[in-house]
Amino acid sequence: MSADEILVGQVQALAERLNAVRTSVEQKFVGQHDVVEQVLAAVLAGGHVLLVGQPGLGKTMLVDTLARALGLDSQRIQFTPDLMPADILGSEVLDAMPDGTRSFRFIEGPVFTQLLMADEINRASPRTQSALLQAMQEHEVTVSGQHRPLGRPFHVLATQNPIEQEGTYPLPEAQLDRFLLQLDVDYPSRATERDILLATTGIEEGTADQSFDSESLIAAQRLIRQMPVGETVLEAILDLVRTCRPGSEDAASFVTDSLIWGPGPRAAQALMLVTRARAVLQGRFAPTIEDVQAMAAPVLRHRMALTFAARARGETVNEVISQVIESCLNGQRAA
Repeated sequence: MSADEILVGQVQALAERLNAVRTSVEQKFVGQHDVVEQVLAAVLAGGHVLLVGQPGLGKTMLVDTLARALGLDSQRIQFTPDLMPADILGSEVLDAMPDGTRSFRFIEGPVFTQLLMADEINRASPRTQSALLQAMQEHEVTVSGQHRPLGRPFHVLATQNPIEQEGTYPLPEAQLDRFLLQLDVDYPSRATERDILLATTGIEEGTADQSFDSESLIAAQRLIRQMPVGETVLEAILDLVRTCRPGSEDAASFVTDSLIWGPGPRAAQALMLVTRARAVLQGRFAPTIEDVQAMAAPVLRHRMALTFAARARGETVNEVISQVIESCLNGQRAA
């Protein structure tokens, strides 16, 4: 059997397991098919996710259910203005021994897990938010000069309320860029809300069945990186990201008029990975232009900012992204 045939067989087996995970999660997180798919794509790509939506839409339940289905250890941190870095990372305490000697012992904080739920992450001060920067990028933390590795795999799924801004601290651009995707969780449709009521207000509720463990998930993340990407998809990713950089030679005129800054190479890396992951979730062996189009907004929306004039005109980042997709991708998709 050739290497390509082995890869196809592995991808097919992974797609079947992922379909079981998605079905299991959607028994609890009802009616948000795209959100579930995109969160799974981010985890397969090895990244972190920022979930933005009003309270009560099930964001916390989604993270808890996903941890069960993937077989990952999870911890939750409720971010508040008085939260300190040591509350996340942990701290050293001085122990007195029976023989009279004393020694320091490190007590791990909640960041030492595999799936960290950072609830209302923008309520903590910048000093506390910065405690997550090294963890999210390097999967380790430094405490008292000692490097301490985190769990493998390690993912942060953070939530943010877009309405309540009193007592919040906007996330710095460097931290936003650490999130692979920003997903906007909207209100459900009437039919979906009806299904939610029927599924969650009875005596018994659906439970998530475990389909992965940490080792099999790490293997799946490696497999995603082995998937081939066609030249057309690669060029589409480059066109899309480079068009969104105001002032660059590749930028569209409407981008330069509307954006202060745009995405860097990390956005292209993210788009390259999540398009592969989405292809597997869709039961395909290689990504297409359709995957790039579907994942463009979640990858880009937190990596660009509007000018004052654009905000005054009532423009939104999502509208700019839609224009860029129309300009860069729709012609290629039709072809």
